[in-house]
Amino acid sequence: MKKNDAISALGALAQETRLDIFRLLVRSASMQKGEGGLAAGEIARQLQLPAPTLSFHLKEMARADLVRGDRRGRSIVYEPQIAVLRDVAEFLLNDCCQGVSSENEEISK
Repeated sequence: MKKNDAISALGALAQETRLDIFRLLVRSASMQKGEGGLAAGEIARQLQLPAPTLSFHLKEMARADLVRGDRRGRSIVYEPQIAVLRDVAEFLLNDCCQGVSSENEEISK
């Protein structure tokens, strides 16, 4: 993963509403079999968000590749892109935290 991609994903998740949306989508995906995801209207209902607010946040998350929206009938269903989150975690752990022990010791030089 490129540094700018990690910054984009972390920046998108550094906002409370977007983090709530992503967590809801991840929970939903883990509970569903087959075609997962949630329709935009269902996300708005569960998080009590106005449609324009939700649309703005989903657009920001899609720009960071954290969610993907697919048209299914008359709805757009959003799914979390777990692989991107894994890539961010791997980037942080492998590229950023080299030399740090599991006990959070300072980097030795």
